[in-house]
Amino acid sequence: MSPLWSAADLEIATGGVFPRERFAAEGVAIDSRTLAAGDLFVALADVRDGHDFLADARERGAAGALVSRDEGVGAVLLVEDTQAALSRLGEFARARSQAKVAAVTGSVGKSTTKEMLRRILGASGTTHAAEASFNNHIGVPLTLARMPGDARFAVVEIGMNHPGEIAPLAAIARPHVAIVTTIAASHIGLMGSIEAIADEKAELLRGLVPGGTAILPRGPHLARLARRAPDGARLISFGTQDLAEARLIGAESDASGVDVTARILDRIVRCRLAAPGAHMAMNAVAALTGAVALGLDAEAAAAALDGFAPLAGRGVRRSVRIGTGRVTLLDESYNASGASIRAALDVLALQPGRRIVVLGDMLELGDFADDEHRDLAGPVAGVADHVFACGEKMRLMADELPVHCPHVWAPSAAELAPLVRDALRDGDVVLVKGSLGSRMRTIIATLESTV
Repeated sequence: MSPLWSAADLEIATGGVFPRERFAAEGVAIDSRTLAAGDLFVALADVRDGHDFLADARERGAAGALVSRDEGVGAVLLVEDTQAALSRLGEFARARSQAKVAAVTGSVGKSTTKEMLRRILGASGTTHAAEASFNNHIGVPLTLARMPGDARFAVVEIGMNHPGEIAPLAAIARPHVAIVTTIAASHIGLMGSIEAIADEKAELLRGLVPGGTAILPRGPHLARLARRAPDGARLISFGTQDLAEARLIGAESDASGVDVTARILDRIVRCRLAAPGAHMAMNAVAALTGAVALGLDAEAAAAALDGFAPLAGRGVRRSVRIGTGRVTLLDESYNASGASIRAALDVLALQPGRRIVVLGDMLELGDFADDEHRDLAGPVAGVADHVFACGEKMRLMADELPVHCPHVWAPSAAELAPLVRDALRDGDVVLVKGSLGSRMRTIIATLESTV
């Protein structure tokens, strides 16, 4: 069986040279700790300089390393800039692949929609997608560089928090289908306005292959998004409106999931997701539409999606032991925005038991941060029996809560975690949510380790 990357392809793709022995590679890694034997280790100069880990990568069985300076450690492929070379690897991998590619962006719902597509497409053929949210200038080319030669489909997640990030990634991914899940205020502090966010998300459409399909949320930004589509692209809108070509007809949620009824173009389909909430149902409509645009049958796609459960940190629901009792944990710890917190609160409202809301700061909101946090007080108070908050901005939310809504605030997640743990009792349901930088995973870990 041929390797994923032959020595000749590595050389051509990167423009690099082998100063010593040539090598092929079975995979691509950027972290020596997770490297598999036979991988190409890419020594990026990111938070840490990957060149400092060349010896470790070699000990772990790396086939060789992509480097910008030759330190005489093992087999290497020498390039001027390892980040640029990784981008060229991704571009080369995409160009040589016969896979149909879907790319997903949006203010919320990117990773969930990506995973829904992975599940749907995987039922019809070999499907490649990153296991994590590899959606930036490193993650997107890395995802493509890892794509197996026999992949029939690939799903790429593309994110941003600054202007100008999506266009170069879209140009590498060159999707057959481009999906924009939502336009909301995530990263508005770095983007300046909701219109600027819409414009940046719309850059994904510029990467479409000729005759590709753009799947866009029907709403106030639809025309703005559609203007970026290239000539000849097919445009499909989705939403709850009658004019949407892909329409969510019904989303009946209970504590454990949501029954979805949708019209995907000319077909009525139904499925049940093991994740409550209208937002999950809308993600399903986007994913099902993407699958149909890639040539799948709508009913078969819905059957494949049936039973989908969310990812850890993005709404997964599980029972954990607290002392002699058990609580239901809604793990939304990966990220947060005003829109996604409101959606999570809607899910919490469906759960039986005492409802505990645990929130950390929403980040990258700039001058909008104070108002965005204060505006959550009403929705939180409408659902919560008890509120725990951490971070300077969530303190503003806590201060706005009415007197009938008991709450506790702490400066950090680490300080809040034991307070949450000690307050819980058997039968409680606990929602934990905040931006990644708020480290709400600390609270999840504390609750999961409690016996």
